[in-house]
Amino acid sequence: MNKLYIGNLSDSVSPVDLESIFNDSKIPYTGSFLVKAGYAFVDCPDENWAMKAIETLSGKVEVHGKLIEVEHSVPKRQRSRKIQIRNIPPHLQWEVLDSVLAQYGSVENCEQVNTDTETAVVNVTYSCKEQARLAIEKLNGFQLEGYTLKVAYIPDELADVPGPNSPVMPTRRGYGHRGPQRQGSPGGAAGQNHQNDIPLRMLVPTQFVGAIIGKEGATIRNITKQTQSKIDIHRKENAGASEKPITIHASPEGCSTACKIIMEIMQKEAQDTKFTDEIPLKILAHNNFVGRLIGKEGRNLKKIEQDTDTKITISPLQELTLYNPERTITVKGSIETCGKAEEEIMKKIRESYESDLSAMNLQAHLLPGLNLNALGLFPASTSGIPSPSTLGVPSAAAATNYLPYGQQAEMETVHLFIPAMSVGAIIGKMGQHIKQLSRFAGASIKIAPPETPDAKERMVIITGPPEAQFKAQGRIYGKLKEENFFGPKEEVKLEAHIKVPSSAAGRVIGKGGKTVNELQNLTSAEVVVPRDQIPDENDEVIVKITGHFYACQLAQRKIQEILAQVKRQQQMQQKNASAAAAAAAASGSAAGPSGQSQPRRK
Repeated sequence: MNKLYIGNLSDSVSPVDLESIFNDSKIPYTGSFLVKAGYAFVDCPDENWAMKAIETLSGKVEVHGKLIEVEHSVPKRQRSRKIQIRNIPPHLQWEVLDSVLAQYGSVENCEQVNTDTETAVVNVTYSCKEQARLAIEKLNGFQLEGYTLKVAYIPDELADVPGPNSPVMPTRRGYGHRGPQRQGSPGGAAGQNHQNDIPLRMLVPTQFVGAIIGKEGATIRNITKQTQSKIDIHRKENAGASEKPITIHASPEGCSTACKIIMEIMQKEAQDTKFTDEIPLKILAHNNFVGRLIGKEGRNLKKIEQDTDTKITISPLQELTLYNPERTITVKGSIETCGKAEEEIMKKIRESYESDLSAMNLQAHLLPGLNLNALGLFPASTSGIPSPSTLGVPSAAAATNYLPYGQQAEMETVHLFIPAMSVGAIIGKMGQHIKQLSRFAGASIKIAPPETPDAKERMVIITGPPEAQFKAQGRIYGKLKEENFFGPKEEVKLEAHIKVPSSAAGRVIGKGGKTVNELQNLTSAEVVVPRDQIPDENDEVIVKITGHFYACQLAQRKIQEILAQVKRQQQMQQKNASAAAAAAAASGSAAGPSGQSQPRRK
């Protein structure tokens, strides 16, 4: 989409004025400016230049005393449910953005886009066009923490296609209609065989980037050929920064080999330039995986340090933002020992990724229609990690037949136990955080009073359908980690209680504990049905589930699945009993006083 709309023009503006502005900003254009009363149109050579014009000129350049507005020109027929929000504060937390977006409708998807700007850019998909229109109307020009948001439609370019036999127009470069932003440069052949492998992300000092690339790119080509990899050096990211990220797409062995070669190149360059500072290996990893890399009480990390004779540190959680969901793992040692540590670190990260992907696949099938990408619980595709939608995990759009038309998802109540000292963080100033969380998740969230004055835990009562439970609980887990209520080397594990009919408790346990053992093996959560419970006034007993977020969610879903089966069986039994009673009643009414059937009247 290269055509631009230029608005907020005074009547005296001429094509020459606009040509001068574009020329001064070194932004090329094709053809002439079509100037109307108060607005104009122009074409750029490609999408990149169109985006550059928007970022450089919109709201920043005056023409005849008025700040001009520049955005994609989108015909009405192409206006879709998708919008792009630019100029987002780089330090903004996801939950704040969620609460802003939720005011205008139901958000199906929210993905971050890599750009050359200091501020963040996200693509948002609402559930209907009217919600997207309202969001643009209210958010364009909205001041958020000192930044003025810029919002525009992402064109639905299939809107021009008149029928099924017509050719399909291409989507915008970098954006698919059903998937996240494509990775790497267009037409890059290497790396396609590794698109489902988790890449190795490194940080290297900016002064060594030239040596890694080599004269006319010869060095980097040799590395990619030798390791059968695709290597992206993100030179444009974080302009002026002392370090630049490198993404290596290859097999685990290929990533490790490329990593060692790059470290050797940096060491040689440091010697040649008399660079005296130590050059550690720095690995970037999405925060979702770091807890399991560290392990309980730091055991996993300590073992890697001992086995590889290295010193490993991890950047603090406070540095995480909307624009930077990754943490920096710094490894100090020789090239050989750092290489061994990289292998062990990435092995743990890949195991966590595969575990989460498996869990999300199960979640998607247990909860058809649940849009996992929109929850902010899984790495965005911009960190180089394949997202669930690229790997076959169904999204909401692919599962519209989850419930029969008009049927509501069943409400569930979960009691989640959190550290008593974290209650203030969950509630927020004047209750703002818990209100935002409730709106975002679509659930009722209440915190019960403490059972005793010195209680170490508090109960959060969450009521809502399955998707709302997933969102609310996921954000609570995340908030506890962000606010450091669990140590930097400790994984967040919480206890959740769900109530089940006492008549169904045996089904959850299974014969000889078989079902509950299978549940624990499948989900990695601890599942306990306490013995000798006295059913409450509703004839229900408690099932206790303890584990990290995905484990806890899977266990909850499997138990709800068992309860649904029990309920269906009971309904079928009642239906059969009613049918048998009706048949018996009909048979009785046809019998005479002596109990014998009466002859039919001829």
